This record gives sequence, C-alpha cells and structure tokens, in this order.
Amino acid sequence: MTDVPTLRAGIIGGGFIGGVHAYAVRASGGVVMQVADHSPEAAALAATRLGARSSAESAEALIASDDIDVVHICTPNDTHFDLALAAMKAGKAVICEKPLATSSEDAALLAETARSTGAVTAVPFIYRFYPSVLEARHRISSGQAGALWMLHGSYLQDWLSSSQETNWRVDPAKGGGSRAFGDIGVHWCDVMEFTTGHRITRLVSRLSQAHPSRKGDESDSVVSTEDGAVILFETDRGATGSLVASQVSLGRKNKLWFSLDGTDAAYVFDQELPDSLWIGGRSSSQVIPRGPDTFSAGGGADYSRLPAGHPHGYQDSFTAFMTDAYAAVSGPRPEGLPSFSDGHRAAVITEAVLASAMKDSWVEVPS
Repeated sequence: MTDVPTLRAGIIGGGFIGGVHAYAVRASGGVVMQVADHSPEAAALAATRLGARSSAESAEALIASDDIDVVHICTPNDTHFDLALAAMKAGKAVICEKPLATSSEDAALLAETARSTGAVTAVPFIYRFYPSVLEARHRISSGQAGALWMLHGSYLQDWLSSSQETNWRVDPAKGGGSRAFGDIGVHWCDVMEFTTGHRITRLVSRLSQAHPSRKGDESDSVVSTEDGAVILFETDRGATGSLVASQVSLGRKNKLWFSLDGTDAAYVFDQELPDSLWIGGRSSSQVIPRGPDTFSAGGGADYSRLPAGHPHGYQDSFTAFMTDAYAAVSGPRPEGLPSFSDGHRAAVITEAVLASAMKDSWVEVPS
C-alpha cells in the first residue's frame, strides 16, 4: 500500500468561507500551512483564527511558496481570475470559490489553462454532495423518474433584506454584474443540471430590486445589481423549468429546494431539511430518510458518512467536496467533482441571464 502524502493548503482570504475551507481541509486529511489576506496584519489574525501554521505576507508570496500544494481562493469575486491564473502557472492545484471570474471570457481562459497545464482544479458547488441530492441523481439516471418534463425551485435568502445592509457583493466592480443570480442562482442551476443530466439551452429572465439604494459608508448609494431574479428556461432534453433566486425574502436563510417532475415520479430536495428525499407518485408519496438501508449504493449511501439521525448539513457536504478534491490531487479524479469547466458553465449562464433581462427576450445559452 502506497502512503498518500499529506497535502499542504494555502488559503487566500480569511473570512467566513475561508474558515469553512480550513475546517474541510483538516477533515480531509490536509494541513493548513498558510493564510494570506488583504494585509499582513489581517493575515496574521486570520491564520490564528483558521488554525494555520503561519501567515503569508501576501497572496503572491503564498502562491510562490514551496510549502503549498493546494491554493484556496476565498476572496472577493474580482480577484479570482488573477489569483487562479497565477496559482496554476506556479504548478499548484487550485480550489476557487465561484464565480470563477466576473466574465465568461476570463472563466473560459481559466478552464483552458487548467486543461492545457493539467492543473487539478475545483469549484465548490457543494450542493452536489448532499446524500439526498446524490440519491435523486442515482434514481433519475436509472430511469425511475420516467421522462423529466418540469424542473422548478428556488434559492431564497434574506441577509440583504434591509436597505441599511450592504456588502462588497452589491458593488458590481467587486461582485460582478449579477448579484442574486450570480451568487446563489448559479448554485441552483449547477445542482439541477448535475442531478438531472439536463442542460439549460434557452432562458428568459427578469431581474428586480427591493431596494434601489442602500446605505453606504458615508451616504446612500444607488444599487445596479439585482436583489432577485426569476428565470424561465428550456433544456436540451425537452424539459421546461423555472427558478426564483432572492436575497431579500424575509425569513428564508438558505432555502435552496427543487422539484424534479417526471412522468413516473417526482423528486424534491430541500437544503434546509437536508436529511430526507421526498418522492412523489400518483397513488402514494413517500419521504425517504437518509441512511445506509434507505439510500442506494452508487447514490446517496456512498456519501452518507454520518449515522442515520445525525443530520448531514452544509459543512458535511463541503467536507465531502474537499475530500474528493484532495483525492484528485493525489490520484484519479472522482466522478462528479466540479471543475473549472463547471465554473465556466456558471459564468455562461449568468451572462445569458443578464443578456435576457437587458434585451427583454429569450436568449440562447451557449453549450
């Protein structure tokens, strides 16, 4: 038996999501070597908080370090492209938060660079890694749903529900041209396409704002990005679908849910109630709890690593993603691990949503 080397992580960005990465790295058998942030002082504080062995003077110094195998990019969106490109050119494996870039052109370049250099890359589309999602995917791919014809759901949050609240994501120079869809709607589209095997080919969108202005540091500022998005779409396999994405839906914290309606069965997943899968039928419906005897080998059972009754949640799914990403660095790439190509796909759909809203018409989504 060959010993697998302990992979050494460098995390750029010490905020909330950097902490999620750090926990998942350790749970996956890696070690957090360094943390970089917007200043050396911030990096030192973040390194202590995230349990890293040291801090880096800068992101560039972290990427150049011989002590780093995997670079984690957990910074504002407008920095992702340059950091990911530099890390790949330095020979590192790269795990980059979405969006991969703020334009599909830049995202395509990153995906092509990953292919041409052979760099191991991943984007944390972690909702793929819920056992209930994987169970739905397994049952759909084995034909138990019949023909899928209607795919619908939402991703609803309320963290920007007050006009007194703002964030760097509100600024298109940092967050990109789309906010609600680009931040959370892309997660829904990725998990829907992953679970069903369908690809969105056409869509029409409406973008809206609850708050046309928000409180700034010194004065109120006009907002140009959307608080919510409504999408109607068609897929390459003949299904119709809809999505509502909102960051101003009071009482909803992370309400990602979908209903995948087939001619023989329907499958419903709710991320806020993640430990079961609802299966609808004509004469009866059932709720399947997560467990080794209820989920399938090759489906949800393979990623059901907690005893039944102990809920498998967001951090568990993030850790499952990280375990597969680190396995890809050391050996064969696990099936279903989202890559920079998937990050490019999200950027393509985002630009189609923006184009449709601007043109007030249906648009094609490039494959």
